[in-house]
Amino acid sequence: MTAPLLSIENVTKAYPGVVANSDVSFEITPGEVHALLGENGAGKSTLVKMIYGLVRPDSGAMRLNGGPFAPPTPNAARQAGIAMVFQHFSLFEALDVAENVALGMENPPRPRDLARRIREVSETYGLPLDPARRVGDLSAGERQRVEIIRCLLQDPKLLIMDEPTSVLTPQEVDILFQTLRKLSAEGTAILYISHKLEEIRALCDAATILRRGEVVATCDPREKSARELAELMVGATLAVPNRGGAVPGDVRLEVSGLTVAPANRFGTGLRDVAFEVRRGEVFGVGGVAGNGQEDLLAALSGEITAAPEAIRLDGVAVGHLGPNKRRSLGILAAPEERLGHAAAPDMSLIENALLTGEIREGLGRRGFLNWPAARRFADRIIEGFDVRTPGPAHAARSLSGGNLQKFVIGREILQRPDVLIVNQPTWGVDAAAAAAIRQALLNLAIEGAAIVVISQDLDEILEISDRFAALNEGRLTPPRPTQGLTMEEIGLMMGGAHDMEVAHVAE
Repeated sequence: MTAPLLSIENVTKAYPGVVANSDVSFEITPGEVHALLGENGAGKSTLVKMIYGLVRPDSGAMRLNGGPFAPPTPNAARQAGIAMVFQHFSLFEALDVAENVALGMENPPRPRDLARRIREVSETYGLPLDPARRVGDLSAGERQRVEIIRCLLQDPKLLIMDEPTSVLTPQEVDILFQTLRKLSAEGTAILYISHKLEEIRALCDAATILRRGEVVATCDPREKSARELAELMVGATLAVPNRGGAVPGDVRLEVSGLTVAPANRFGTGLRDVAFEVRRGEVFGVGGVAGNGQEDLLAALSGEITAAPEAIRLDGVAVGHLGPNKRRSLGILAAPEERLGHAAAPDMSLIENALLTGEIREGLGRRGFLNWPAARRFADRIIEGFDVRTPGPAHAARSLSGGNLQKFVIGREILQRPDVLIVNQPTWGVDAAAAAAIRQALLNLAIEGAAIVVISQDLDEILEISDRFAALNEGRLTPPRPTQGLTMEEIGLMMGGAHDMEVAHVAE
């Protein structure tokens, strides 16, 4: 048998009120693609932070190539051959590719030599990059390439990848997998974290499954179905989302001729967007990242204003109104970026509940805030959406990404909106939480709300939406019924094809 590259031996890490990892043990061998699975709050992030030198374990040990391994800092981990690609990119949009790569290196070579190395490594691993291109002009997939190339230039023994495909198209996922298989064949071990279980089954050789901080199973994921893996993660049978036979009613949200400038110099803006959403309907909007999704949510929520008639709620023009006024009328939104946009990182969950719930939940009156009522609202969100946290007084940044996502989505749904716009509703959440969020959206539609789901997860859109349209360079394709749509037709729509082209494929 091959000797392990990395051994985790009885590692425990606790924080006030919660045990993140309890007596965790597993091994990774050279060249192995090893999945780390678990529902949100299971302890995956804490574990990889210990491997990468961001957190120190309370007890237990780690061994690298048979010797003691306890990196005090990420720099020490990198020096030992550990590299990590984080879920959220750490890149400067105003700088070019080479400058961003240099910032992540301890002793970067001269600019000319670095540019040559970037070209060589990127071409070797099928991730072509121009070192001189500005990062702000790159797609999400190309930005991820920058992060990966920065790691590969360190010649790592172990590459940790956290939700690496969450913003990639199916074609970009294929390219990434080819790269990871090549690295694996050369002896680089890969620790792979993802909630996309079919990807795990296609890519990984082994899987360690965590539940509430403990290892509950190890397996070969290729021998399990995605449903079996999900049920191992949650320790229960998964429910299938139920549409409940909702029949769309009158038009609630009407958008026509919506044109807005980009929110920033690297944005896309919107060009003559038009659609309508009926009472009880879920309208799905797909597209490759960076094609105007954030601008669409901002325009519908009131963060960006437009001509009054461009957006109508139950026949009333609201395009000129700001977010608070639209909230009072029943238009609520949950943006993609959780920390900093959907939630204030250093504020407690009570304060974050108050931020968007004050108007519709009656949490303030004549300038005075009702803190007991705000706490009760936060408690309802935590209980109703199974948010794993020691309590509502803890800061938003203390939650795992998936638990914060559940809190943000739950906060908006429990305010009983007439129209709800959500961008990436299940991004980074586990299978059970994703199913619960999708069911909550369907329940809201059954109760008469109009739902706009903006998502890069095509399976999600096909599962819960009644009609579908795709954003491409700020333009929206004509909406089509979701039932009967093929992946080829959706791909054409995401590429900006017109109705006739898609219809031709359907024939």
